[in-house]
Amino acid sequence: MQSLYALEQTQSDNLDREEKFLLFSIDQMYDLFLINLQLLVEIRKHAADFLEKSQKKYLATSEEKNPNQKFINNEVLLLLENNTELKEAMELKKMNCWDLDDEYVKILWKEIKESELYSDYMNTKMSSFKEDKDFIIDIFKEIIAPNDKLYEYIEDKKLTWVDDLPLINTGIIKMLRKVKQTHDEHMSLPRLYKDVDDKKFAKDIFRKTALNGVEFAKEIEGKTPNWDKDRIAELDKAVIKMAICEFQKFPSIPVKVTINEYLEIAKEYSTPKSSIFINGILDKLSKEYKESGKLNKVGRGLM
Repeated sequence: MQSLYALEQTQSDNLDREEKFLLFSIDQMYDLFLINLQLLVEIRKHAADFLEKSQKKYLATSEEKNPNQKFINNEVLLLLENNTELKEAMELKKMNCWDLDDEYVKILWKEIKESELYSDYMNTKMSSFKEDKDFIIDIFKEIIAPNDKLYEYIEDKKLTWVDDLPLINTGIIKMLRKVKQTHDEHMSLPRLYKDVDDKKFAKDIFRKTALNGVEFAKEIEGKTPNWDKDRIAELDKAVIKMAICEFQKFPSIPVKVTINEYLEIAKEYSTPKSSIFINGILDKLSKEYKESGKLNKVGRGLM
């Protein structure tokens, strides 16, 4: 949607260049996934360093000399730290942001350490794998993901990452939930694309919408009796065109799925009333296409 919007704004006709940038942006999203996973590793390392320095204090208390090491021995954190795939990816991409900007690691460790979640977790010195996993999921959801300073850092690092962050955070939580005690350092990380068709869809929806944009714009005209066509927000036009493209060019995607997906996008990125407006147009178009045989769908339940 954003690429189509940019294409319209710049009046560019270089689809190859725009598609290349689209795929580059998607690849950058996976980088965000990797650095957020690595952030958990760096917080554990910082905690371990904190305990080691506390033990070496000249006037260390008995608690500092014999600290509770439950957090730094958390099995899920150790799995991530030893994961060969994560290590290789970070080295290959030369993503050392937490070495350069370690103040964010310190900020998050401080918030974790002062939280009730941490206090409850550290009440005992031993834990089960399930307790370790539940704790990491909870601190990620409650402390790391919503942290304002981390959000600002990510926004400054790469502007496009802000839009990707909710999806990435959801992906990390899903991954953590699937972690098992039987996993070792060779545990596979989730892939950016589910399969080759997944990547092909990203290119196809972009190209087919762009190439048929003029035709799709005509489909919108006449469906908005109370609206001048020039008053329709450009972002809304991009959303509607993509939905029309799915109606006509993607036989395996159910109509309801298309409508629901683009309404969610409109709610996230457009004006408060856009989703109602878009829903009305798409509902009207889908019914007209069905009656005229223009709705290109195959398979049971796709209409």
